Amino acid sequence: MTRILVSDPLSKEGLAVLDAAEEMEYDLKAGMSKEELIACIGEYDGLIIRSETKVTVDVIDAAKKCKVIGRAGVGLDNVDIDAATKGGIIVMNTPDGNTISTAEHTIAMILSMARKIPQSYTSLRSGKWERKKFVGRELFGKTLGVIGMGRIGTRVVKLAQAFGMKIIAFDPFISEDAAQKLEVRVVDLPELYKEADVITIHTPLSPKTKGLLSTKEFEQMKNGVMITNCARGGIIDETALYEAIKSGKVGSAALDVFEKEPPDMANPLLELDNFIAVTHLGASTSEAQINVGIDIADQVVAALQGKAAKNAVNIPQVEPGVMAILGPYIGLAEKLGSFAGQLVEGGLGNIHIEYTGDIARYNVTPLTVAIIKGLLASAMHDSTVNYVNAPLMAKERGIKVVESKSDAMEDFANLITVSFLSATDSQTVSGTVLKTGEERILKINGFDIEAVPSGHLLILNQTDQPGIIGKVGTIIGQESVNIGGMQLSRIGVGGKAISVWNLDSAISENVLAKINELSEITFASMVSL
Repeated sequence: MTRILVSDPLSKEGLAVLDAAEEMEYDLKAGMSKEELIACIGEYDGLIIRSETKVTVDVIDAAKKCKVIGRAGVGLDNVDIDAATKGGIIVMNTPDGNTISTAEHTIAMILSMARKIPQSYTSLRSGKWERKKFVGRELFGKTLGVIGMGRIGTRVVKLAQAFGMKIIAFDPFISEDAAQKLEVRVVDLPELYKEADVITIHTPLSPKTKGLLSTKEFEQMKNGVMITNCARGGIIDETALYEAIKSGKVGSAALDVFEKEPPDMANPLLELDNFIAVTHLGASTSEAQINVGIDIADQVVAALQGKAAKNAVNIPQVEPGVMAILGPYIGLAEKLGSFAGQLVEGGLGNIHIEYTGDIARYNVTPLTVAIIKGLLASAMHDSTVNYVNAPLMAKERGIKVVESKSDAMEDFANLITVSFLSATDSQTVSGTVLKTGEERILKINGFDIEAVPSGHLLILNQTDQPGIIGKVGTIIGQESVNIGGMQLSRIGVGGKAISVWNLDSAISENVLAKINELSEITFASMVSL
């Protein structure tokens, strides 16, 4: 009998799916301590969680029989995915279950701002009847600026269009064709800030989006702009938002999320009359809770029955007979996608993948999916990208993927070459797996090189001049970062060159800026694999 542990509350509809599964049984043990979980997890083939259970390395080490970990929800911050992958455990989530609830919640927050509903209700509860004080604004004809056109952002667009709003959007990973179908005009961020009457955020929190809206951005906006964030806390600089509301630049703001949750009750935003906040309720509808419960139960049951692992975030789907051939290249393929995705500037237009050698004789779809996943996850900083949804997400954004094959033998038995094109940039990288099983990057934008695609990599486009290696090494050393290795490739003496530096830890943006200031450096970037 296959056994599943449900360690967090799950909807009764989700439990009913488990009840109906043949030759499977489950135990619902919500509220266990870490020690209690470790003591019992070894008895189970599958684990279903929500946000309360923390699946750490210790828990995974004790899960000797576990084959699947299912998260009823999107976020996987409470699961050590690397440890699960090393343990051969499939990790899956339910990225679609709360799309409608969060989108509708966003519209509710916008309407609450526009019509001052919470403030009027509070006034009425205090015994007042203040109609003139709470004159609102219509949404009809107003311009909505959407930052992030993923599932939720796209749904918000459709709802807002029903109110007669004009839509502009910023998303570097949506094509003009896709935007036209949605009747959305794609703009850059400065233009969005300048034109939007209402701004809504639907992007993951990442180093690039942390503090995305701060003092400089607020200064570019219309006077009286309305802003809402139902995505992640930290994307808006809360101190800067407070000052912008106090000055009147921001007419009102509505937050579902805070940088620190629960927020400090002394947070000055909570003192403002034209500020609205709720307790992270974006996914908190009965329908969403039912949906994610059913979805994760279905997915875990299917995976334990040997069927396709839908929404697996760490394991691609490869036919058993082909795994021995393609398996060693899946990790490399994802790294090649991630490598170029972190380097490319501007929205992606096309991806061209060339397979050369023995692997070209097989169905290389799993490798292509791994490349797309690596690209989107790194470029978009989106943890919900997985081996199942990556092709669809690329298609939704109008990203074209072209494959070509050649069994012509080169210096290596197999070679994967990936080229990415954007409106302003292009990146090409090639790699292989050696007979020893080690991965190597062999070409970067036409330069022959042999670099290890692992850890923190500093990529330098430079001119071939004496002393440059010493200058860069000195700057890195002053940061107390150790250099594990360095590979250089050049085209002629004194010509263009590229170097790849393997660092023991990432360097700061300030240090990267210092390197970019060197006259011999044309471009410097950090890549983490």
